[in-house]
Amino acid sequence: MNEEQKAQRVGYVPGVFDLFHIGHLNILRRAREHCDVLVAGVVSDENAERVKGRAPVIPLAERLEIVRSLAIVDDAVAEVWPDKLTTWQHVGFDVIFKGDDWRGTPKGFALEHDMASVGVAVHYFPYTVHTSSTLLRAALDVLESGVAASASA
Repeated sequence: MNEEQKAQRVGYVPGVFDLFHIGHLNILRRAREHCDVLVAGVVSDENAERVKGRAPVIPLAERLEIVRSLAIVDDAVAEVWPDKLTTWQHVGFDVIFKGDDWRGTPKGFALEHDMASVGVAVHYFPYTVHTSSTLLRAALDVLESGVAASASA
């Protein structure tokens, strides 16, 4: 981070950003409105699999390229660290943005506690409930099953 960025409010949006969709775009757009420098943390394949129980469909290098190409994002980093405090030590952000599906949950309380310990604000945005990578993956699984059944018939 350069000297100019240190004087500005740096926001951080972590996410897997798999099967990039409108929910991803919404949180990045909203975050952009609340900081001077926006960094997106694209969760590594290994961390995504550890947290979600399965690897992303799109490999990390491609997800990074997609997110980096957005004009609203100043930088995108591979989030390879085991927790947000370690991520903060490497990235150096002032505010972290999450979907409000985290608010009031054990994960959200832990994040708020950890971030408060280093003076980082946690800002929640409305979760886009009508779409998610999980829903998209489920739809693809159904289509794939139908294609496989048709092929074997």
